Amino acid sequence: MGADVYQKLAKHLDRLPAGFPKTGSGVELRILRRLFTQEDAELALYLTLIPEEPRVIARRARITVEEAARRLEELDKKGLILGIRRKGEPPLYMAQQFVVGFWEAQVNTLDRELVQDFEEYLPTLFDLNSWRKAPQLRTIPVNKSISVRNEVMPYEQAEELVRAKESFAVSNCICRQEHHILGKGCDKPVESCLTLGMAAESVVRTGRGRAISREEALEILHRAEKAGLVLQPANAKDPLFICTCCGCCCGVLRSLKRDRKPASLVSSPFLAHLATETCKGCGACVKRCQMDAVSMNEEKAVPNLDRCIGCGLCVSTCPTNSISLVRKAEQSYVPKDIIETSIKMMKTRGKIRMVKLVGMQVRSKLDRLLAPK
Repeated sequence: MGADVYQKLAKHLDRLPAGFPKTGSGVELRILRRLFTQEDAELALYLTLIPEEPRVIARRARITVEEAARRLEELDKKGLILGIRRKGEPPLYMAQQFVVGFWEAQVNTLDRELVQDFEEYLPTLFDLNSWRKAPQLRTIPVNKSISVRNEVMPYEQAEELVRAKESFAVSNCICRQEHHILGKGCDKPVESCLTLGMAAESVVRTGRGRAISREEALEILHRAEKAGLVLQPANAKDPLFICTCCGCCCGVLRSLKRDRKPASLVSSPFLAHLATETCKGCGACVKRCQMDAVSMNEEKAVPNLDRCIGCGLCVSTCPTNSISLVRKAEQSYVPKDIIETSIKMMKTRGKIRMVKLVGMQVRSKLDRLLAPK
């Protein structure tokens, strides 16, 4: 295919739910060249959102089944595509988007040049207008911030999301790794990103994280609250991961903070409410907030609700219990699963043809694969 294989791959990736937009500088092509060999890129063009056996992909790529199986396994180990294993069945492989996807799979393998390219690409990659209509992640409150007065659905509680699964893994946070490489960032926990179910099995199999028990997963959530990290699962009622994010390193939170009103961008059911009569002006909430949503006015805290994403970190640390979470008047819709999330993202980006593909074929295949063993 020649040197233009990376341009073809970029267009192929841009048809996936999260997109892969073109830039004037071509930094997106530099990223692909750093991650994919030309042979890798050529084969990746033949993968779709439908999980398929090597024999199917081999026929499409016009190579032998043996060669396809070998090369697909190598791509899976590199994290550039997604491999799925079910006991007693042949492996299946599908295309993986850039973010959230094969970028996060580069955890523990980053170098300074790759990180610098990603930082250059981030403002173009993260389209706030698309995110407002179809966010890829959502924010849920830390458990200590949820009052008995709140009526909370299971998918709005991190601990309930964990208890609903049987397989768990923890990986290093790629965002904090990036910033440490650049000599920036914070000292918050690095091994902190949770994957659940089928995603956890993939992370462990490919060596990007370690298997943990449900008890350790719950402890990681507790540690995240103590460290002041925002809980961000995939925007689905049945998510496959929960990120624990800081406002200084996380690409999503940093991008949201560029907007004057991040609250209008996030999928979150809650906002903070301050009882000013009991606030002692200690400033603990200001230090804990990852979105610059709280300031001090003389001796009282002043929440900026246009910036509040309802994470609850200010609630769990307030010594006078002056802050609570209240439900927004208008609740964000939370898709059933990653398939519905992907469909919504593609509709927002105008990828109608891909919407039909996902709706008609991927649903039936992934429903079976995602079902509990």
